[in-house]
Amino acid sequence: MLKEKIDAFIEEHKEEMIEDICELCGINSEKMPAEEDMPFGPGAAECLDTALDIAEGYGFDVQDYDGYVGCVDLNELPRQLDILAHLDVVPAGEGWTVTEPFAPLVKDGKLYGRGTADDKGPAVAALYAMRAVKELKIPLKKNVRLILGTDEECGSSDIRHYYSVEKEAPMTFSPDGEYPVVNVEKGRLPGHFTTTFAPSDALPKLVHIKAGTKINVVPGKAKAMTEGLEMAALETAAKAVEAETGIAFTFAENGTQIEITAVGTGAHASLPQEGNNALTGLLTLLVKLPFAECGQIAALKKVLGMMPHGDVNGKTLGVEMEDEMSGELTLAFSMLTVDAGSLDGEFDSRVPVCGNEANVLNVIKKNMADQGVSLLNDQMTPPHHVSGDSEFVKTLLRAYETFSGQKGECMAIGGGTYVHNLENGVAFGATMPGTDNKMHGADEFAVIEELVMSAKIFAQAIVDLCS
Repeated sequence: MLKEKIDAFIEEHKEEMIEDICELCGINSEKMPAEEDMPFGPGAAECLDTALDIAEGYGFDVQDYDGYVGCVDLNELPRQLDILAHLDVVPAGEGWTVTEPFAPLVKDGKLYGRGTADDKGPAVAALYAMRAVKELKIPLKKNVRLILGTDEECGSSDIRHYYSVEKEAPMTFSPDGEYPVVNVEKGRLPGHFTTTFAPSDALPKLVHIKAGTKINVVPGKAKAMTEGLEMAALETAAKAVEAETGIAFTFAENGTQIEITAVGTGAHASLPQEGNNALTGLLTLLVKLPFAECGQIAALKKVLGMMPHGDVNGKTLGVEMEDEMSGELTLAFSMLTVDAGSLDGEFDSRVPVCGNEANVLNVIKKNMADQGVSLLNDQMTPPHHVSGDSEFVKTLLRAYETFSGQKGECMAIGGGTYVHNLENGVAFGATMPGTDNKMHGADEFAVIEELVMSAKIFAQAIVDLCS
C-alpha cells in the first residue's frame, strides 16, 4: 500500500519536479571568485538561494550555513538520516550539440544540461522524496535532512565547513553516484616526486619533457623536445616502440631540434587499464635513443624502471595488492616535467581496503629514495568502507529493489564521493547501471524516468530508515 502511495504521488508531481530541476540547471553554479557572503561566487550563491526558496515553498524548514551549505529538514525530530547532494557544477566546457549548457532541455525522455545528472537532478529527486513523505503524512520517529553543498567539484570545503559546526547523522547517503549502493571507495595517494641532476650540454640531448594535463587523467598525448638526433634514428626506434606499446609517434623538425609527440589513449586515473599511457610510452622511446650520457637521462631511466609502460598496478614499485572487497591497487603515472637540471612528476594511485600508509606510501617512498628520487607525500587518503551487512545498507538495497525490479548489491569504486570521509556514508543513485549520462562532459543528461524512480526509491528509504 505504501509503495502505491509513493508511486502515485511522484507520478502526479513528475512535471513539477522536472520544472524545479530546470530552474536550478538554468543557473551557472560553477565555482567563481568569492564575494561577500558568497564563498564560491554569485552563481553558486544564487543556485543555493533558489533551491532553499523552492524547499521553503513546499513547507520545509530551511537553514543557510554562511553560503557554504543549505539544509532542508523534514521535521523537528532527532536526525537519523542525512542526504548529501550538491548544487555546484563543473565548467560548461565545449562541444555541446543538443542544447546550451545552462539552457536545460527535455528531449527523447532525457533532460539535457549541465548539472542535470551531477547533481541538481538527484538533489531535487531527494527533495521530492521528502515532499512525498511530508504531504502523504507518513508518520516518522526521526528526521531526515537534505544537505545541499556548493563546492563538491573543487575540494568539498563546503562540507568541511558544515561538519565543523554540525555532527554527522547516524546514516548518510549521497545521490551522487550510481545504483545499487557504493559502500566501498578506494583510498588515494596522489604522489608527487622530484629529483635533480647536473645540467649537461653534450649532444645529442633531451631539451625538455612536458606531459600530462591533470593528475587524475592518464595522458593520451605527451611531448618531448630533443636536439642533435638524426631523424632516421628516431623513426627506427619509434617503429620498434610502437610495435611494443601501441603508442604512435610523430615528429616535427625545428632546426637542430626535433619535437616528439606520443599519442596513446587517455583514461581516468582510477581506471588506468582502460587507457594506453602516452607518457610512459614516450619514456620507453626516449631511453632507447642515443643521447649523450648524463644525470638527466639516468634519472629518466630510473623513473621509467619504477613505473614502466603497462604496469598499472604498482608492481614494480612494490605495492601490487588486491582484496576481494575492493579489487586491485591501481597506479597511473600521469604528469612529468623535465628540464636540464630537474625532474618533477606525479602519479595517481587508488588503494584497496587492504592498503594503508605502511604498505603503500612508505614502501613507495623507500623504493623511490633508493633510486635517488624523493616522494614528497607524507600521508594518503585512506580507503572508505561501510559494511554491506549493516541494516542501513540492506534497507537501501531493499528500497532499490522495490522500485527498480533489479537485484540490489554493493559496489566498490576507485574514485571518491562526497561521503568518503563520513563514518557511515554511502553513495546511492541516482544513475541506473548501464547508463552513461556524459557526466562532466558535453551534452550531460539525466534520464527522466531514472530521476522519477530515484524520488520513489529515496522516499521508501526515508520511511524505512526513519519510522
